[in-house]
Amino acid sequence: MKLTSFAFLTAALTFGAAAADAPKELNLGILGGQNATQQIGDNQCVKDFFDKTLHVDTKLRNSSDYSGVIQGLLGNKIDMVLSMSPASFASVYLQNPKAVDVVGIVVDDKDKSRGYHSVVIVKADSPYKKLEDLKGKAFGMADPDSTSGFLMPNQAFKKLFGGSVDDKYNGFFSSVTFSGGHEQDILGVLNGQFDGAVTWTSMIGDYNSGYTSGAFTRMMRMDHPDLMKQIRIIWQSPLIPNGPILVSNNLPADFKAKVVAAIKALDKEDHSCFIKAVGGAQHIGPATVADYQNIIDMKRELMKGTRG
Repeated sequence: MKLTSFAFLTAALTFGAAAADAPKELNLGILGGQNATQQIGDNQCVKDFFDKTLHVDTKLRNSSDYSGVIQGLLGNKIDMVLSMSPASFASVYLQNPKAVDVVGIVVDDKDKSRGYHSVVIVKADSPYKKLEDLKGKAFGMADPDSTSGFLMPNQAFKKLFGGSVDDKYNGFFSSVTFSGGHEQDILGVLNGQFDGAVTWTSMIGDYNSGYTSGAFTRMMRMDHPDLMKQIRIIWQSPLIPNGPILVSNNLPADFKAKVVAAIKALDKEDHSCFIKAVGGAQHIGPATVADYQNIIDMKRELMKGTRG
């Protein structure tokens, strides 16, 4: 009897210690490039779900740029990201391969596609029909750590026109400006700041609805319902793998496992919330670092070039 009581007491103390070790706060990183109020609004339901499921206070760490989330993951200030830019993940991986684990990749609910495209847009009433028509014009990029907003078009433009972003691709464009994000790129085209700019979209589904996922759908939902009538797509990149869902390896192992389980439960149990958070009708599919190797290699080459 005494042995049983001792065993029970030991188990209770162990449980108490484990509970005490579990973080009371969880930090969700949200990439910049989108209206801050909408960022918080789209992720409020995520906070509610995690608060209830894990008995934590989930903080929504939205950054004005992609670098903030990269540094947050590397500096142990962010614990998870539901919709990470592949290029930003590559930046994290190249600086610390053990910083995060890939939980999965978002997959389209309808056709099970696992990728999206960088696209160049112009105003619908402009004379520009193809990329070459933008010679001598003002161009907008999104963020240096964005895959569709810089990495992919940068690679394509270097091949097409030569040079680099620093010399406006051999002077092809009159100016190349980093606007700060996809929403800013689109608004820059609409208000005449840019003649053309890049953004991202699935290119799947109905054009007039802004396709199944991407920057168009977010803006149409916010305050631009007629957006697709105001723009025209004149170029698209090869397929880019959808962003990974990440969790920090800095979390205690037991708690990290619970966070991963909660992310998967959010997708299953409150799918409409998950859709809002990731920006499209998508669910979690299996993925590993290998799915992003091409992006990692491109980012490594870009970083070498930056160092000169």
